[in-house]
Amino acid sequence: MSVAGASPQPPPGKKASARDQTLEILRHEIISLELPPGAPLSENLLAAKLGVSRTPVRESLILLREEGLVQVFPQLGTFVSRVNAAEVAQAQFIREAIECASLTDAVVVAGVAHISALREVLERQRDADRRGDIEDFFGLDETFHRELLRSGGHEGAWATVNSAKAHLDRARRMSLVEARPVATLIEQHTRVVDALEARDAGAATAALREHLRAVFDDVERIRAATPELFSDGAAEERPRRRVVQEW
Repeated sequence: MSVAGASPQPPPGKKASARDQTLEILRHEIISLELPPGAPLSENLLAAKLGVSRTPVRESLILLREEGLVQVFPQLGTFVSRVNAAEVAQAQFIREAIECASLTDAVVVAGVAHISALREVLERQRDADRRGDIEDFFGLDETFHRELLRSGGHEGAWATVNSAKAHLDRARRMSLVEARPVATLIEQHTRVVDALEARDAGAATAALREHLRAVFDDVERIRAATPELFSDGAAEERPRRRVVQEW
């Protein structure tokens, strides 16, 4: 898959650099678990796979390391980091604080168009569930939460939420595959929208808080089954098992 064919479209009038496109692809593949926790990363193989030189790959891996998604171990190599439980909890705290505060405002200011937009996303989520399309649902889950912020007049806060939740996103992807039926998440989303439309701030906030915190139970179940995918975050830890495939 070449970078030119797989990257998102850059803003009008601006051509995305090879590094920016490479970074976007690698970040997506790590969060989507296509590159799983503990996977070794080869600059040569990644460059060949993406159809770029080693330079944008090397630069992207440096940035992903700063984000906590990649770890480098001297004399061992570069690996996708394991999911950091402490970072999951921190990101969840930030997300809950921002989204619940915005939802309180949304109960007062959200109009018919906002509710309609949220219900449209719910319908698209149901369709993704019927098709068994986890990738599409994950994107629509992001859309739903961004629409919630927009309904409260705080869409600009999404950048803050998004920048903090790389480890949380990987935990959420694991929960979609291993722990929690998508239909349950859609039901939780629906309760939030119903309470918002009814102008019931208490019920809306309680429903959203319950929904956002469900990831903790999911993580504990997944971690008990596959502890090698997780890190306590106290320090960088060497890979616990050898992964045969290398990217």
